[in-house]
Amino acid sequence: MTPVAFVLVVISEICRVVGQIFFKHAMSGGQGKKALTAGVVAMAAGFFLWLGLLKKFDLSFLYPFEGLNNVVVTAAACIILKEKMTVSLWVGVTLICAGIVLVSRS
Repeated sequence: MTPVAFVLVVISEICRVVGQIFFKHAMSGGQGKKALTAGVVAMAAGFFLWLGLLKKFDLSFLYPFEGLNNVVVTAAACIILKEKMTVSLWVGVTLICAGIVLVSRS
């Protein structure tokens, strides 16, 4: 994977995380239409970047990056939305990371 492709994967995942944060913000009563629109735009950008990446790389290579989405969304919810994270949640996040490492090595 070239550095440019890696950056595109990261941007795609960031778009998805940003979209989820905007959706949660919109559904919690903050800035309704604006936050919802921003979420849709971010998710759409991530989706189209992902489609472009699928054209160039095998799905089995790209898919482990999807697992990181769960980890980053959890961290973003903790930091940006000030959601409380339990020990069991962090254990789950750690297990997801371990699974990502295992899958990416096969």
